Amino acid sequence: MGQGAAAMSWRVALTLGRVSNLPTVWTNALTGIVLAGGITSNPGGLTLLLLSLSLLYIGGMFLNDAFDAEIDARERTSRPIPQGLASRAMVFGAGFAMLGFGLAGLSALDYDSVAIGLLLAGAIVLYDWLHKRTELAPLIMGLCRALILPVAAHALQGAVTIQLLMAAIALFCYVAGLTYAARQEAFDRVGRIWPLAILAVPFFIASLAAAHNPAALPFLVLLALWTAWAMALLFRRYPGDVGQAVSRLIAGISLLDAVLIAASGALGVAVICLLAFGLTLAAQRYIPGT
Repeated sequence: MGQGAAAMSWRVALTLGRVSNLPTVWTNALTGIVLAGGITSNPGGLTLLLLSLSLLYIGGMFLNDAFDAEIDARERTSRPIPQGLASRAMVFGAGFAMLGFGLAGLSALDYDSVAIGLLLAGAIVLYDWLHKRTELAPLIMGLCRALILPVAAHALQGAVTIQLLMAAIALFCYVAGLTYAARQEAFDRVGRIWPLAILAVPFFIASLAAAHNPAALPFLVLLALWTAWAMALLFRRYPGDVGQAVSRLIAGISLLDAVLIAASGALGVAVICLLAFGLTLAAQRYIPGT
């Protein structure tokens, strides 16, 4: 394994951070805000929240590569650390620094949000450390995403509602399902299919939500069609299909957010989620999402 250059390039940093997926983090935050009734006229607070969550996400992605460096040297030699484009120590340092700055940003918003943010940061590090060692890794990743909702809710002084808790469960199950598929990407196949059944849970919750507001039905249909396409790639099992399916499922996180937000009546915010979905797909063409 290469020792890495003295300083990594921006391209390498963007690849390590999987920044193409950031719009899905932002729509998770919007879901937490809207479903908690915490829509705010404070653009500065919203900007700081999104920046803080972005740092937590990118920092977690950096640590993912740093912890996996030895395994990637055998199985994924195209990653930046095995290629010598960044040193493992540098990536570790940058990853933990970004987690720290992300938590510092949350601390400037609300005490409760930084407390939950600490749980989120802990879950991120736990996932990065253990995800190659335990079958429970998809559940830990699901928890990482689900915790974004209460962090966002408290950051802008919204209340934790039943709708928010149901949305967190839906997000937890969706991300756990796609993470299970992502674990098979190195082998370019999906072994056991039955764990993917957890993806039925977010559709059940989203359907219940949409039943209370017909305006959410078009968003639900789009989510269903998009997920079906991604699942078809998994079952087809041609070379590269697993990676493509996982990238599509990641982008679909914003579609799930759009359904849940539209069901609450905030159609304008739901449309923003659709734009974030498109932005994720466009960015994944240049920066791999997995």
